[in-house]
Amino acid sequence: MDRPSYGDGAPVAAIATALSESALSVVRTSGSVELAARAFSRPERVRAAAGNSIVHGWVLGSDGARVDEVLASVFRAPRSYTGEDSVDFSCHGGVAAARAVLAALVAAGFREALPGEFTFRAFLNGKLDLTRAESVMELVGAKTDEARRRAIGRLSGDLQSEISSVKDLLLLSLAAAELYLDYSEDDGVGAEAEEAAGRLPDRASVQEAAARLDALASSYRMERLFRDGATVAVAGKPNAGKSSLFNRLVREERSIVDATPGTTRDWIEAWIAVEGVPLRLVDTAGLREADHPIERMGVERSLAVLGEADLVLYLVDGTAGSDAEDEAFLAEPRRARVIRVWTKADAGAGRPPEGWIATSARSGLGIAELASAMVALLEEGGNAGDKARAGIASERQKLLVDAAAAAVAEALRLDAAHYPLDLIAPELRAAVDALGEITGEVSTEDMLETMFGRFCVGK
Repeated sequence: MDRPSYGDGAPVAAIATALSESALSVVRTSGSVELAARAFSRPERVRAAAGNSIVHGWVLGSDGARVDEVLASVFRAPRSYTGEDSVDFSCHGGVAAARAVLAALVAAGFREALPGEFTFRAFLNGKLDLTRAESVMELVGAKTDEARRRAIGRLSGDLQSEISSVKDLLLLSLAAAELYLDYSEDDGVGAEAEEAAGRLPDRASVQEAAARLDALASSYRMERLFRDGATVAVAGKPNAGKSSLFNRLVREERSIVDATPGTTRDWIEAWIAVEGVPLRLVDTAGLREADHPIERMGVERSLAVLGEADLVLYLVDGTAGSDAEDEAFLAEPRRARVIRVWTKADAGAGRPPEGWIATSARSGLGIAELASAMVALLEEGGNAGDKARAGIASERQKLLVDAAAAAVAEALRLDAAHYPLDLIAPELRAAVDALGEITGEVSTEDMLETMFGRFCVGK
């Protein structure tokens, strides 16, 4: 049997909600109200339903038996998510009910949807550009409210608008350049026109486009941080207060806290949000030469986590102070950035050395300062993106923005070196095409299938 394809136009159906115990489940369809009516107890009511209306009834199996009591929400093209005639069935929650409703719809003639096929059809029918389509999955995967807010901005068209605006700036110069070239080729030019044809028209617009592309490229680091988060490892010698700090940041007792050194034998992790940034916080085993093979294995695993972390919180027991072992760790070239944390500040700890943050997991002293320091260090180098009017959040967008920026920079370089327009214009065209690929004006079947194939089924 041939594998279904995204562009085959067949009516499709899929379960759009999680398969678990819940109050309601939604099975969505697109492409045919008629097929939906065939699986419904009141087919004429569905066929006659106006767009954005709801009909109550039962989904029926191929043998006419009742499958589940549902509300059928009817949407008429083009005023639907996909731009096609669609019916969403709200059925009882749970795995069995949703699967039974989907099976009945497939029996009526629908094909099970591919991952992301509903959003693909929305793109194909002009309901969404590719930046908005990608933001749909960002919204589904948002780990914090700030990540959700940024995804909503792209879903609302902020990025599409910025890309289109930058492209318009380049088109102003490109159109004038191609006009000069066409004029000189067709009719011949005098000395004055020849001189004009050797200069980049509307250079100021191209320079503005270059600056805005640089700002967009710089925004990726921050947008990726809010989208994917960062790994923060809590490290230090045994009994430095790692588990207590971990529990304080997580706000629950996830790690065992005991005065016996070596209590944590392996790493424990939890997701937290700090100033809107999702952080994967990892409590590691105490770093020391261990005799017990299990503890030694925990130390080895902890060192592996530290090597992969984006940020390390290195803790020293403030009541004991740092020693040569601590200083040796801090002196090593680390791939991750390190924040030095002076713990037990309310338990008779001495004054922390310069560059250390004094904290108390018990009282909360210094926790807010530590949280701000974590976010500031993770955001370091991303401030240039604040100048962008919108942010880019996918690797695909970043690669294309980089390609457009490189082409514009090359056009400006050639112009400054007084190269002819017939060498400069192709660079501007390459930049415009790259920007068109970001929004989907320029696309290929393979690229679209790869992108939408990463979506969840039902979206």
